[in-house]
Amino acid sequence: MLAQAESKQIGSVAKASGVPIKTIRYYEELGLLKSSGRTEGGFRLFNSDVLSRLHFIKRAQSLGLTLSEIKEFLNVHDAGELPCEQIKTKLEDKVTAIDEQIQQLLILRQELTGLLSGWEIKPESPHTTICPIIERE
Repeated sequence: MLAQAESKQIGSVAKASGVPIKTIRYYEELGLLKSSGRTEGGFRLFNSDVLSRLHFIKRAQSLGLTLSEIKEFLNVHDAGELPCEQIKTKLEDKVTAIDEQIQQLLILRQELTGLLSGWEIKPESPHTTICPIIERE
């Protein structure tokens, strides 16, 4: 019974972390969290480290990391190593992807600005054209 006294029921984990019970179950299904057993009533029990794991998962998600990537990092951690190098590499990749997105958005912005600067409606043949401004290239 000592192990259960140190464990937290899924409801109290949800309340303490602000993460819904359904999400906690999903994370367990994906292997991000591991329950330490169940109560007599069938409620999942989690070790005391579950709150720090949930905090890590939420923070990593807020940085744009996927649950699959986060699982890899947690597996490294669970093997007794720090996943900091792997995380650094992923975050560098994210920065590169963001830079590429910014460039694509700047090109799109320039194209839209160009379209809008010459905006005038020319209903020459309204039946064959939806919007002549957009259709010309």
